Amino acid sequence: MSGFAVLIPARFASTRFPGKPLADLAGKPMVVRVCERARESGAAPVCVATDDRRIADAVRAHGFEARMTRSEHASGTDRIAEAAAQLGLADDAIVVNVQGDEPLIAPQLIARVAAALEARPDASVATACHPLRDAQAFANPNVVKVVLDARGDALYFSRAGIPFPRQGGMPNAFRHVGIYAFRVAFLRRYAGLEPAPLEAIEQLEQLRVLWHGLRIATVIEAGAIPPGVDTPADLDAVLRLLQ
Repeated sequence: MSGFAVLIPARFASTRFPGKPLADLAGKPMVVRVCERARESGAAPVCVATDDRRIADAVRAHGFEARMTRSEHASGTDRIAEAAAQLGLADDAIVVNVQGDEPLIAPQLIARVAAALEARPDASVATACHPLRDAQAFANPNVVKVVLDARGDALYFSRAGIPFPRQGGMPNAFRHVGIYAFRVAFLRRYAGLEPAPLEAIEQLEQLRVLWHGLRIATVIEAGAIPPGVDTPADLDAVLRLLQ
């Protein structure tokens, strides 16, 4: 495919884990580990978008680019939109939003999500999911589920168990993975879209895209995707996997 950029939103403030991007992960800040994975995907540039000088300094000390962005952004998508403008990326350039708490994300997945958007000029966004076979995770509201249409595009995202198995058993379900590819022109447009009532109810910002009638292409990974880091306990689990 053509080239693509990776932008990584990273805030110091976190209710459950303050300072999370700078948490030590085998001798490097976690956000730097994410940058390394992004670089292995073939992305250029790889840039962290942050509102905290400590994060920017740590990223630059390890040879990666960082851009200071406003502190009042409501979402990571808004933050990377500002960073894309600062970088002067072209309207048709593809940007992948990789979360700063995903130090084990596969570089190949980043590249696949970028390629999925490039192949779909009718789609505004591309994302990823993987089969969900665990009933406990299916019922967990912290695990976001996605239902797909015949083409593999997202029909709906929910914290509820969807599709609901009316006849019992475990349905053919997919767990959503929070990685997104956008074109720069759409990033600018997204900030001006009216927030969706469903977005507020579910607390899932990607529902804004669907609510406005736009398409989200989806890459399906066959296997489970490594966990991210929401809490200090998650960090210990990721460290064990990294080692």
